Amino acid sequence: MSFVDTLRQWDEAVTCADRQDWPEALSIFLSIQQPNSKICFDIGCLHLLNQDLDAAEKAFDCSIRKDEHLAVAFFQRGITFYKQKRYEESSADFQRAFKALRNNQLIDYKALGLRYILYACEVLHNVALAEAQLGNWENAQKNLAKALDYKTEAKLSVIDKALQATLKQKLFRLVEFPSKTLFKPNKHYVAELEKKDYLGKSKVVASVVPQDEFSGFAPLQPQVEDGPAAPKEPEVLRALEGEAHTVLFEFVPETNDELAVVPGNIVFVLQKGADNWAYVVFNERKGLVPYNYLEPTLDISLGSKKIKQGVARLHSRDPPRIPERIQGLSPGSTQQQPEDNSCFVKIRFTFNFAVLVPSGSSYMVLIEKISKKLNLNSTVITLSSDSRGKNLIDNNTKMEDVWSRAQGGRITLWCTTKEQSDGKPQKEVYLVALHSYESSNPEDLSFQEGDKIKLLSKVNQDWLEGQCNGNTGIFPASFAEEVPVDGQ
Repeated sequence: MSFVDTLRQWDEAVTCADRQDWPEALSIFLSIQQPNSKICFDIGCLHLLNQDLDAAEKAFDCSIRKDEHLAVAFFQRGITFYKQKRYEESSADFQRAFKALRNNQLIDYKALGLRYILYACEVLHNVALAEAQLGNWENAQKNLAKALDYKTEAKLSVIDKALQATLKQKLFRLVEFPSKTLFKPNKHYVAELEKKDYLGKSKVVASVVPQDEFSGFAPLQPQVEDGPAAPKEPEVLRALEGEAHTVLFEFVPETNDELAVVPGNIVFVLQKGADNWAYVVFNERKGLVPYNYLEPTLDISLGSKKIKQGVARLHSRDPPRIPERIQGLSPGSTQQQPEDNSCFVKIRFTFNFAVLVPSGSSYMVLIEKISKKLNLNSTVITLSSDSRGKNLIDNNTKMEDVWSRAQGGRITLWCTTKEQSDGKPQKEVYLVALHSYESSNPEDLSFQEGDKIKLLSKVNQDWLEGQCNGNTGIFPASFAEEVPVDGQ
């Protein structure tokens, strides 16, 4: 099924839903052969209206498979599990929804076609309710206390009432998504479904024939013999119509009308719509790409000598490979859980990093791990359990007191270093950026081609951690190469 057919059926189904013809809307939705994540979400909402919980669960499963970052889909599936009295799965889905919020107070889905605002405090409210159903009243209180940090004035009373109920070990009301609210297709795309007569009826403006009533595309006009022939425009220059843009983020198409691009590609915007989509050409292929994934680059005109010399280079430019996102001990990551009888020690240094050690380890085991990570002698490393550096940790410290402060297999320590005993400062390693890199995650480091990057650590064979322009973060190793220190 083409994108146009899918769009037409999607709009027809939503129109039926607007007039509350739910069976017909569901029937049209189910007839769509390749539904996207939003359509699967709409199907799940309609099944919830019919109290068909099993079908709703399958629809939300499909929505999440197609878009694992759609927080509202996790929220709706959590509500479905709650109504099925599967409280452990419900709590897990609500927690995934909160994680997808990425520490924001809310997500407004209006820009995506859904008139709904998902609040972090309401998600945590439902986490607490699911935990209360399991009898975990202490966890319920913790989640509600956390919800107060994400509260908005409009939602404050709901959280306060729930917190009072948990103190008395009483259940409270679930915050539900309005299932009659559905994702709607882009209105600009829907408007294009209607046939339009862009040419209109032809009209004779001037003619050498008196009272000429010719109504074709080309009225009679004098013929010029041996006129100068217009030079034929080279095909490669014709492909460069539009404005050159650099791709900032990878875009994976969901339909045949969209175009796959990766960071570093040079594309040419042929048309930009008000709905934030751009119609572009790349490597002789045309398609739609979100405009906020692009950044204007060179000032290009078709007749310039610069373009004629640089066409081949722009079309053949290969962006460096972006390795898969690393998990576990990378900065900002919280996905990996400590193994049994192990503890994650987060070290706050010039940059933050973590080491994994057995719980109750001696000072020598701990300092050896940190020394290996920093590639420094352990004698120049000083550890403390607070940011002021007063509670020092050394070979005489009772490590039982240190490990007793660990919570959930995690503990945070502070680290400082001093110069080597020979008085020479530690050797610093600098890299030069081979390509520009725009961060697509909070833990990434952005820089421009030619920037100097101070290397802090090697996360793994594909990713490095560094400092540039006052910022610290990780970046692909293939985007930079080492330069001598004198080259600063």
